Amino acid sequence: MIRLVLPPHLRMLARVHGEVELDIRGPVTRAAVLDALEASYPMLRGTIRDHVTERRRPFLRFFACQRDLTHEPADAPLPDAVATGVEPFLVIGAIAGG
Repeated sequence: MIRLVLPPHLRMLARVHGEVELDIRGPVTRAAVLDALEASYPMLRGTIRDHVTERRRPFLRFFACQRDLTHEPADAPLPDAVATGVEPFLVIGAIAGG
């Protein structure tokens, strides 16, 4: 099981509290995690990544094991600690302003 932490506005949209657990078959990549998330919570389709291009939406970032994975390829394997459920995969809402 993969543990996934969503920002508050996406947890509210998906009607979940706390972490989301996802069962991933095959390689554990960001794309696989987001595919499983959108399959389990269809209301989140298009909120994390664009429907067509599948690019990350602005102001969202991805972290795991204290590393920023935002600009890593979507098909790159996630750290073993995430793949085994020891550490969560984090989707973080970035803050902007001036």
